[in-house]
Amino acid sequence: MSIPEFLLEVSIVVIAVVSLLTNVSVLLCFTQSTELRSHVPGLFVLNLSFSNILLAGINMPSTFLGVAKSAKPFGDSFCKGVSFAETFLTINTMLSMAALSMDRWIAVVFPLSYSSKMRYRDAFLIVAYSWLHSLTFSLTQLLMDWGGYSHTYASCTVHLDGGERSQLPVYATFTVLFHLSSFALCLLVLCFAYMKVLRVARSHCKRIDVITVQTLLLLVDIHPSVKERCLAQQKKRRQRATKKICIFIGSFILCFSPYVITRLVALSPSVHIPRYLGIATKCLSYAKASSDPFVYCLLRLQYRKVLVSVISRVLGKNQHSLSAHSTSSTLDTMEDNCMARIT
Repeated sequence: MSIPEFLLEVSIVVIAVVSLLTNVSVLLCFTQSTELRSHVPGLFVLNLSFSNILLAGINMPSTFLGVAKSAKPFGDSFCKGVSFAETFLTINTMLSMAALSMDRWIAVVFPLSYSSKMRYRDAFLIVAYSWLHSLTFSLTQLLMDWGGYSHTYASCTVHLDGGERSQLPVYATFTVLFHLSSFALCLLVLCFAYMKVLRVARSHCKRIDVITVQTLLLLVDIHPSVKERCLAQQKKRRQRATKKICIFIGSFILCFSPYVITRLVALSPSVHIPRYLGIATKCLSYAKASSDPFVYCLLRLQYRKVLVSVISRVLGKNQHSLSAHSTSSTLDTMEDNCMARIT
């Protein structure tokens, strides 16, 4: 076994374990908190977490075996099933991210009419569309027999055998449409929604800054260190929304774009993608499943409180210790809730 193969195998194992633990933690939070279940975007989070868990439980082990054996992990039927699951889950996760971004856009830009614009019925319809959209491409792939083992990516995925070059134009059209309706569409929605959110966030920060400066001017007897701390908080508040939105969009581009680019470039018969490069881009796309729980859930105050509560019950800590650990200051809680609505 070469060093690159060993590193790729370790990466897949680590990503799979982290993905399972973090996404199961998100589901655990929902089972333990009625408040989280009452929020409409929770449906999108659940859909995203379920897809990531299936991806980590089905596709990542299959790719690990493909790298370890340098061959098809199991039979043709199994490989076609795994390829079908990958196409469905990949599109479903991307559309779930797009739905979450649109939910935040509506919540921030139309806060007064949010409850009427985003109801449980609307969320169910969006999830149903996501499933229908994903099934359309995965069933098309299955009927056209384009699912199989790809040596370039060491995994069961969308693949056209070399002996079927007569189908290349149709396969290329399918591949382009597949990535346009998943990666490109979701990237467009993410950029549109979060840029609108960022504009509103900056507007809110400017109003808060004006009020803060006016207050500091009135408090002539205030200590200089307090003024400096207030001004530092102003700067931190302005940067916070920008950093979060950069993480939302940047993680999506970083994890998916290399894989999408290699798949599109590989449509040209004269281009050969090196095996290690193909597997590396595959691992990078898998990494999104392990980062999603942190990006969308586990770093938020509500989820942290529920996790602390669950862990404390498991470890047998008393209620006083739990309350002391999970209680934060009033200002921090208000700021976290405000930024959660914005980003």
